[in-house]
Amino acid sequence: MRQTKTSIPALLAQGARNGIPIGMGYFAVAFALGIQAKAAGLTPFQSFLASLLCNASAGEYAGFGVIKAESGLWMMAVITFVANARYLLMSAAMSQRMDPAGKPIHRFAMSMYITDEIFAITIARPGYLSPWYLYGAALVASPCWAAGTALGCVAGDVMPARAVSALSVAIFGMFLAIIIPPARREKVIAALVAVCFAASFAMSRLPVVSALPEGTRVILLTVVIASAAALLFPVPQKPREEEAEEKGGAGR
Repeated sequence: MRQTKTSIPALLAQGARNGIPIGMGYFAVAFALGIQAKAAGLTPFQSFLASLLCNASAGEYAGFGVIKAESGLWMMAVITFVANARYLLMSAAMSQRMDPAGKPIHRFAMSMYITDEIFAITIARPGYLSPWYLYGAALVASPCWAAGTALGCVAGDVMPARAVSALSVAIFGMFLAIIIPPARREKVIAALVAVCFAASFAMSRLPVVSALPEGTRVILLTVVIASAAALLFPVPQKPREEEAEEKGGAGR
């Protein structure tokens, strides 16, 4: 039996529902980012706008550092590019799952909201990726990120340092909620997650690689472990008929 396409409002609702815990984690973590923004001389409105237009925590931290140091725009471009380089890998992965008949404008719009968490919940869906699902998640998560930064700029320096540090733990809980369900279903994924944790810890301690920027280490680990997993545990290619049925459930 042929599946019916999920309507756009339903996809938006699904994305918004799954974006709520992401938004809550963003709101808490952004307090620390707001403190950095204030130290760089930004106003609450400026910090709000910066987070609304730049959905990357590491990139914003680096950018605020450049502003504080009063460096030039070229330095800003280079540092934020290096800090956000891992999103190139996520974009490449998502491009392979896009509907070839979809409108190019959706590709550009989706690229604006590729964050670690939104990428994880979007790429986990079967069939072609739906831009409307991603938009629903972004409509909830992105304003929370911006609002948290602005409030951190206003009141973050009033809060005890331990309280601000404790808020950052929320993001790790959110990541666990993303990786645990597939890890419980697939032993290979569970093993790869464990390898990733161990390798990440090792690279942060080894003499040579620990000196590399964190974003560079993430890219190296991603390429090496993902390539090894693809060679050792290839995923069987689905027939075109099955892909067409999944496409009907994913919508455009």
